[in-house]
Amino acid sequence: MSSTPATPRWNVQRPPGADGRVFLVTGGNAGIGYFVAEQLSATGATVVLGSRNPARAEVATASIRARVSGARVRAVRLDLADLSSLRKAVESLEREVERLDAVVHNAGVALDDPPRQETGDGHELMFGTNHLGHFALTHRLMPLLSAAPAARVVTMGSFAAKSERLDLEDLQSRRDYQPKRTYGRSKLAQMYFGVELDRRLRAAGSTVASVVVHPGGALDSLTPSRPPVHVRSTGARLGAAPAALLVQGKHAGAWPAVRAVLDPAVSGGQLWGPRVFGLRGEPRREPVWKHLADPGVAEQLWDASCDLTGVDLSTISG
Repeated sequence: MSSTPATPRWNVQRPPGADGRVFLVTGGNAGIGYFVAEQLSATGATVVLGSRNPARAEVATASIRARVSGARVRAVRLDLADLSSLRKAVESLEREVERLDAVVHNAGVALDDPPRQETGDGHELMFGTNHLGHFALTHRLMPLLSAAPAARVVTMGSFAAKSERLDLEDLQSRRDYQPKRTYGRSKLAQMYFGVELDRRLRAAGSTVASVVVHPGGALDSLTPSRPPVHVRSTGARLGAAPAALLVQGKHAGAWPAVRAVLDPAVSGGQLWGPRVFGLRGEPRREPVWKHLADPGVAEQLWDASCDLTGVDLSTISG
């Protein structure tokens, strides 16, 4: 009597191979994005770092190559705060690859203090970069994603978004700007986009899936050194030791995104985050937050994003 083999338990230290596949990580030159890129490079895939700073991207690629034998990693200049530059960035990528098996929408801006800042397009900087930039980039990348057998759009949200709610009448925070709240709302907008994108992809019969993830609590002081990309001092490591009971480093914050890219058991429309209280530990699927599952808000945000970017994502073809 035969039985179907059990699905292997996910091992964050040994993800499955992805030789021949191509992944783009926005903001892959630093922070969580760097570790997403490093971990994906270890699978044998070609990993492209999207970065607005070519010098920092070169440092990051050198670091990955030094740690991952035979790493296939390269960089493309990508500035999500400049919507007019995205066409050129994607055209550059199209000259290098025939398809894209996944994009990790990771890049982001987080401001701690006033004053309110704007992109060159006149959008509030965090909302414009974190959400609108990725919204427009997805439109540009869709031909490359559709050329892959089963591509994934993985959107990196934030645990900070769980306690936020969008103000659809003030998406640009013009009336009441509070940096931390504006950041949380920009990440919430990203997450709404990821959920709504998958709904529209399914309705269109597309082979592309959209997954939303968040890193939990990820601190620099708990992140292993990757000089010169990131250097953790002994003092910082010792001082952060108590926090390790509740949160983790950025290398572990990368795990949900890496799993969302690679695990065949992950499906579109899902939300993945750390196992322990959503703050630390190995990645697991969690219920989509109640406010994030509101299709009315998602649709209004989608329409507003089309208007603000000039991108027509009102229809998605399969």
